[in-house]
Amino acid sequence: MNLPNCPQCDSNNISRNGIIKERQRFKCKDCGYNFTVEKMGKSIESYYVIKALQLYIEGVSYREIERLLGVSHVSVMNWVKKYQVKIPKQTLYHPTYKVMNHKELAEFYANRENLKGAGMVVTELGDKFMLIKWERFKK
Repeated sequence: MNLPNCPQCDSNNISRNGIIKERQRFKCKDCGYNFTVEKMGKSIESYYVIKALQLYIEGVSYREIERLLGVSHVSVMNWVKKYQVKIPKQTLYHPTYKVMNHKELAEFYANRENLKGAGMVVTELGDKFMLIKWERFKK
């Protein structure tokens, strides 16, 4: 078992020292400090947080971000609040997106007609790529 380092002196000369409130207690053999290790909880990689915020800024809905990244839409809402991300107001354009593998993306770029008339951004999404394209609303 990999024992934690002492929070007092950062020593790795640690031994188990009982259980307190259903958590393992440890004692540092060098400085005599008793401590418990906090439960880490479920953490999400910063990659997914950044991708979720990017997609939100691009106009993708919370539920759609949930489907694309596999993280809860509530988590995405909490990140938006935490980092105070504001979506830009845009009334003339709307984003559309496609998720493609590498071959499909290469074929998309090979057709010059796909590159006309709209702004685009491509972002990595795991082993696939997401192409976000802004198109004018039709009047």
